[in-house]
Amino acid sequence: MSNAIEIEAKALVSAEDYKTLSKAFRGYPRYVQTNHYIDTEDRYLAQEGIALRIREKGQSYELTLKTPLSEGLLEKNVPISFTQFAELRDFGEFPKTDITRFLIQLDIDVSKLKILTSLTTERIDVEYQGGLLSLDRNTYSGKTDYEIEFEYNSMVGAQKIMKDLFHSLGIECVFSEATKVHRAMAAIGK
Repeated sequence: MSNAIEIEAKALVSAEDYKTLSKAFRGYPRYVQTNHYIDTEDRYLAQEGIALRIREKGQSYELTLKTPLSEGLLEKNVPISFTQFAELRDFGEFPKTDITRFLIQLDIDVSKLKILTSLTTERIDVEYQGGLLSLDRNTYSGKTDYEIEFEYNSMVGAQKIMKDLFHSLGIECVFSEATKVHRAMAAIGK
């Protein structure tokens, strides 16, 4: 299991602004990943500020737990097999991992966890000014949105670099707190 602290600035942009940013960073490869978001029917994890997902990227699957810190999120990641993913998707059998033990320590009944919705992202990643810039085209529940993320070592620094980039391209920079999981769940009324 790997642990990381994730600090990133995010902005939702229009399709036109996304095209402008994509042109500015043309030549970088695109890849596709799907996040399968997990919670109880009554959204217990969300109420506790916890996000849980399985990321499907090619033939690999990774279970990720995100819990809030004073700045950023503590992110725990553990690889799982396709079989473990399919058992959760098809039969509600939550994978037995270090994350499972952590959830049980938090008094979370893992038997009530299930995949509620999925979001597919076409992403371009760019190493940019000491951080990682991601240009995302997201589709979920018949919707499409465009999000720019900049992961950096501090939120203040991430926001400044992102604002400067947007300004240089004539794009208005409005930061967003709405995460992918929140938007995907809202789209299904959860």
